[in-house]
Amino acid sequence: MAKPSLSPSKITTYLACPTKYYWTYIDPRGRYYLRSKHYYSFGTTLHRVLQQFHDADETGVATVGDAVRAMEENWVSAGYSSAEHMAEAAGEGREIIAKYVQTTLEKPPEGKTIFLERQIQTDLGAFRLIGRVDRVDERPDESWDIIDYKSGRSGVSEGDVAADIAMSCYQLILRRKYPERKITATVVALRSAASATVSLSGEELDQFEADLVTLGTQILNTAWEEHQPAPKWLCHSCDFLPLCRKSPDFELPTLD
Repeated sequence: MAKPSLSPSKITTYLACPTKYYWTYIDPRGRYYLRSKHYYSFGTTLHRVLQQFHDADETGVATVGDAVRAMEENWVSAGYSSAEHMAEAAGEGREIIAKYVQTTLEKPPEGKTIFLERQIQTDLGAFRLIGRVDRVDERPDESWDIIDYKSGRSGVSEGDVAADIAMSCYQLILRRKYPERKITATVVALRSAASATVSLSGEELDQFEADLVTLGTQILNTAWEEHQPAPKWLCHSCDFLPLCRKSPDFELPTLD
């Protein structure tokens, strides 16, 4: 039997709501209630363009105009409420891509890009921790910087990066695989081109690993066949609300 795996998405979903984790990853009935989200489509579109822009082997996206055309060619239309909604998002996307590419061309990043949209993983005993990094750059001092794009943010702080579970997971995976490298993590808020960088110490990563193993073991050992939904504030906007309402003891919380 294959060892179970956990990802930052699974972990953050569980922390937000174990019931949402159950419907998303355990009970197949949940797949029929999931709806496309426009913000996921928007982020996917921008990520595809930036992957092409930073790929040394990609010869078709080297200018602002190339990037904007690539955005239009790679546009993901799922989840938008109307043609007007999608057109507004497309306009925002063009502005974001144009600003990012122009800024990067004027001030190229130090070092070189070594990974783009790469899946990484490590064995944590009871489970495999897996993730997908947007980009990893090797800096002139031979350190590696994990770069993550946030399409919905206009600002970011070092505290945001330090508290980001995914960025901590990525640092842990690469630290375990390449212990001789200094690893940093950078989040880029695409709407403003602002960024913040953090490097967790060895002690911090050791503690994060210990906490992650405890949490992962808890997730994997949960008796899901006995699970009952517990109401939360996010229930009102959750795709799985119709399923949870079938539980006799479930009461939707009142919004103040």
